[in-house]
Amino acid sequence: MNDASDAADRGVIEGAMGAERAGEIAEAVVENVRRVIVGNREAIELLVAGFLGGGHVLVEDVPGVGKTMLARALAASVDCSFERVQFTPDLLPADITGTNIYNRKAEEFEFQPGPVFANVVLADEINRAPPKTQAAMLEAMAETQVTVDGRTHPMPDPFVVVATQNSIERDRTYELPAAELDRFMLRLRLGYPDAEGEATVIDRAIGGHAIEAVTPVASAAELRAVQAATDSVEVREPLRAYVARIARYTREHAELGASPRGSIALVRAAQGRAILKSRSYAVPDDVQAMAPHVLPHRLRAEGSDTDEKGVVSDALESVPVEA
Repeated sequence: MNDASDAADRGVIEGAMGAERAGEIAEAVVENVRRVIVGNREAIELLVAGFLGGGHVLVEDVPGVGKTMLARALAASVDCSFERVQFTPDLLPADITGTNIYNRKAEEFEFQPGPVFANVVLADEINRAPPKTQAAMLEAMAETQVTVDGRTHPMPDPFVVVATQNSIERDRTYELPAAELDRFMLRLRLGYPDAEGEATVIDRAIGGHAIEAVTPVASAAELRAVQAATDSVEVREPLRAYVARIARYTREHAELGASPRGSIALVRAAQGRAILKSRSYAVPDDVQAMAPHVLPHRLRAEGSDTDEKGVVSDALESVPVEA
């Protein structure tokens, strides 16, 4: 960056950013991603809201609908580091976290960081790697650090994992453990585009892919300031109590209900949506809009009359907004 950009970034860091300005930057990121991903504005907004809330996102869908491109477009929209990890059955934990290599000249071991040390990490087809390798991601996602040979290494700031998995091909894949699923703030789907949208996709693909023309619309410092503004979004006691009642409903109507971590994730996702709407406070609409994407993957409803999505839908219909 040039001196003017550096000065602007210092100004962002030194001064608190208001919800209106944070919302403008968030909307600019959404629109930039839409240059690559046709339609699916809701999914793009969900991804950005999760990013602002400091959460990781799992994108699950059929092949070829743009899961990988969605993560690439997000990373390209912010001036920060990006790494892609293609998960395969022979991938080792050290291939993700890095390893210590002996430096003969210095006569000591030096840590060589793996691809997980990036601001945006795309974990492509995460369910193709065995549980031991998936566990290497868990510490990074949960604690924003990794431990290699007894030494702890912090992750960069910001840090978000966007993982994809194929929802139809189950051969040679491993089911994500509940502990890992619980670390994803959101799970979303893209779905097929309509006829008009698909025609636009084909048109954009002729002569080169739209992702190549995407340039950043926000710096890493601006993103950190927007995330700080998101953390400051007001969540009043009645809304906190509303989220707690929704979580309690899922525990009473599913074999495994939402944990307190799930409740916190729902609040943070609601804060992210509030910033997208340029608000400094969260409202019940934010909770209701984010709950279907934050809670179902945390539930187990095998012994229930409805599936996980149904439990959350019933909770939103049954639980009153105010006590």
